[in-house]
Amino acid sequence: MFRLRSFRVCSRRLFHSGAVSRDQVLDQLQTCSAEDQVFDVVGRNKAKLSASHVSYAIGQLWKFQRERPHMLRTIEQVRNHPQFLTLQVLAENKISLMDDASVVDMLYVVLRLQVEHHDSLVQQLVTEAWNRLERLQMATLSKFAVCLSDQFLQHSPLMGQITQIVSQRLDSIQDARVLTPLMNSIFALVSPQLRDALFKKADFLLDQTNPLHFNNPRRVVQFLRNVKQIHRPLLEKCNQLLLQNVPRMDVEHISIILGLYHSMQYNNCDFRLAVRQRLMELVDTSTDPATFTKLFASLGPLGGQGVREGLESTALLLADELNPHQALGVVETMEEMQCRNLQLINKMVAVLLKNLETYRSVEITRITQSLILLHCQNPQIFSRLRAKLLHHLQGSVYPYEVTMLTRVLSVLPSPRPDEAVLSRVNAVIPQCNLNDLNTYAMVIAKWIRNDPSYRHNTSSKYVRLLQTLNRCGRERLHGFESLDGVLEEVKCLSGEWFDEMLLEETMVTMQKLIDQVSWTNVHELGVYLTRTNYFCAALMDRIASVTIENIDKIHYSATYSILLPFAVLNYDPPKAEEFFDVCIQHFTPYISSLDPHLLVLFAYALALADYFPEEVVREIFNVDFLAKLDAHLETFPDALNMRIRLRLMELNRAVCLECPEFQVPWFHERYCKRLQKRANSSISPAQQQIHKMLGDVLGGMNCAKVGVLTPYFYTVDFELVLDRHLHPVPYSEPIQLQISESGNVHWQSGSADRERTELPSGARRIALEFLDSKSFCKNSWHMKGEAMMKKRHLEILGYHVLQIPHFEWNSMELSTEDAWKEYLRKKIFSELP
Repeated sequence: MFRLRSFRVCSRRLFHSGAVSRDQVLDQLQTCSAEDQVFDVVGRNKAKLSASHVSYAIGQLWKFQRERPHMLRTIEQVRNHPQFLTLQVLAENKISLMDDASVVDMLYVVLRLQVEHHDSLVQQLVTEAWNRLERLQMATLSKFAVCLSDQFLQHSPLMGQITQIVSQRLDSIQDARVLTPLMNSIFALVSPQLRDALFKKADFLLDQTNPLHFNNPRRVVQFLRNVKQIHRPLLEKCNQLLLQNVPRMDVEHISIILGLYHSMQYNNCDFRLAVRQRLMELVDTSTDPATFTKLFASLGPLGGQGVREGLESTALLLADELNPHQALGVVETMEEMQCRNLQLINKMVAVLLKNLETYRSVEITRITQSLILLHCQNPQIFSRLRAKLLHHLQGSVYPYEVTMLTRVLSVLPSPRPDEAVLSRVNAVIPQCNLNDLNTYAMVIAKWIRNDPSYRHNTSSKYVRLLQTLNRCGRERLHGFESLDGVLEEVKCLSGEWFDEMLLEETMVTMQKLIDQVSWTNVHELGVYLTRTNYFCAALMDRIASVTIENIDKIHYSATYSILLPFAVLNYDPPKAEEFFDVCIQHFTPYISSLDPHLLVLFAYALALADYFPEEVVREIFNVDFLAKLDAHLETFPDALNMRIRLRLMELNRAVCLECPEFQVPWFHERYCKRLQKRANSSISPAQQQIHKMLGDVLGGMNCAKVGVLTPYFYTVDFELVLDRHLHPVPYSEPIQLQISESGNVHWQSGSADRERTELPSGARRIALEFLDSKSFCKNSWHMKGEAMMKKRHLEILGYHVLQIPHFEWNSMELSTEDAWKEYLRKKIFSELP
């Protein structure tokens, strides 16, 4: 009896003790469903709040905000609430009592709540985490690194320590959600060795990760963009994961990914098609300014004419609600879309004018460029933009910013540059890279054209600037010790100044560094040689030998860039057959993985070099492939769309002429006729001169046709027929083309379809082609691939092809009419086999 009573007393004490030990403040915080309730609990329990209470309360405030759409968040009201200041003070006082994860979590949350970076709480949290750095778990370290990036501390000593820890403990990371934010936080400080290790680790962890977590591959793509290293296998793996998740993405995610791809110049047609479909599904729900701006920027360049018109109509309705950043985004997209909607252009100009004072210098330049390309006719905004550009230029000390501002100022109408502009340019030129120097060369050329005083003052300020420019360019080139460094600076350069002053020296520098040509940079070197049209046998031989030795290390998509200069510049390296064969064998297994337009370009490059792999040809010329190509081309800009269709026609023609055994039909007849009708053909003064003299040489103007259209739609400059005794055979039918005094060529109706007359027995049909500078490499008389392919095809069509190079026709030896006529006689009557 006494034992039972004693048990009941003890039981009551235990239960009462358990009730008292419950955390009532935490219970109250856990039942809160809004910020006001959290602040109410904090206000009533200031003296009772522990470190865990403060952490939980601040965490709840961010949780409520995060669950709302961006436009409905009330971060500013939360931050300005009196009880939020209470939480900040309590947090500062209790930092030392928090565990490691709580310190970093609180730092992460207060930054999301937009507490100023210089706030004492943020500073103390950073300091506390720094003191505990070596013992932080990798997940906590990853979040801390993100917080430092949010505070623009990517280059700080603290981030350097984190980078070192990552290098030492990389093997311990087993979660892509930990690795990928960490990669992007430390990207600016990673060594090439650590970068490659991160690539390998990311590649491994993406295979272990739930494919529905598309933020992981997105962050890997961001890292690739940040380190400016296109690791193709990893990029394509990320793209496949992102492609699987497109149906789950919202406009913001799609906008971010498209922006990354655009900055990397990476294009995947399947992703573009999937994204376009998803964005069109989201059109009706994207009605607020923030979401619509992203939709407009993403869908506008991908959509057809009807979609664009709908987007423009909505943009017109929402224009007054756009903030300055959104308005700039819309205007830049309008430029990309080549918008000609005057009502929308004028409306956006009004919005920009209203917000012009809020824009930074880089944004002012972007606005100016877009409005010029949109053919805006509002002098008021250009006047104000010019004043803003000058103001920013006078206060700038950064070479890249001075270059950017000067370049944009030069495209605005102005009689001559201000002295302040010239002074600033002169000061920064010695600090500029080759790209900036090339920009200044183009700017100075515009100033010279627009300033009539230059003609009367050869020792003017412009001459001195050009002399400084030339000297700095040469010094910069001579200072390079890395081929990758040279390629990085020159890969996008073009223009008269660079071609005349530095292109030759650039090639000399590259040949000095020829031992640095490796499998990692052969594709970039190939692209550069192709773009400059510069024939350098030593560099091309090196590309070929490195490719043959390292073909297994090179991504299959890079073989196009490697082969291109050999095809375009018409060069066979030593072991040419082996070189082309290893490249073809390397990419052929992946032809179904290549974007259709890339496969067309690849096959065309091979056709230039007289290679026609049967598997590639049959892959392209089938109905399914061509339908897929059509669908993809719909998402392309008009210029690229037209270029790919032209290359497909030229490839079709080459296959029909050179590989009839493949039995590929010629299906571009209507396409070529449409091109012919739209063409505004003209002939050069030299061609007009040759045509006139041919009449004298051959004994009559009716002995030579000009601008003859052949089967498969080649145009021959001049066609003539010689009988078996090499006597000209006059044409009885009218001349196919009429040439006006201005050089314009007018087609007569039906001339393209007229069958060629049969030749007399033993007669020869001759094509006489004038080859201008475009048919030759920039630095030599070496004929390019297109001219050689046309010659092959004309010979297949039954022509004897005679070519007149421009450098022969315009030489000093042929300076009289008699000399030209004698040249034509020898060309026609002596060079025939």
